[in-house]
Amino acid sequence: MIIFLIRAAIYVATAALGLLVGMWLLDDFHLAPQGFLVAVLVFAFAQSLLGPFIFRMTNRYVPAAIGGFGLISTLAALFVASLFPDGLTINGFTTWILAALIVWATTTLGSWLLPLIFLKKRIAQRDAARGQK
Repeated sequence: MIIFLIRAAIYVATAALGLLVGMWLLDDFHLAPQGFLVAVLVFAFAQSLLGPFIFRMTNRYVPAAIGGFGLISTLAALFVASLFPDGLTINGFTTWILAALIVWATTTLGSWLLPLIFLKKRIAQRDAARGQK
């Protein structure tokens, strides 16, 4: 259960990091301080719901595009997060495309690196405890 909570926290942390990197790198990507938490939670929730759905639809109808499903689900989650007021605002077609690419790359790297950092010790402790029984 603790590992699940750590993974959920890592997922939300990578969403926050991805949105912050997008804000820092793109002029037309705005993340309001008062709506930051809502934008992060909505983005993370939308991404977790839309990701599997978009993967299934891509795999079913356009199998050649299966590699891009992460970008598509990130773009869709950014759109959903931008619907909530006083949070995330993205202006311009180019900014939308670059935002999806930047947020996707950041969350992907974070989802790969952060568990190595935070879960390595916990998994080693769990394995050691199982070995003692």
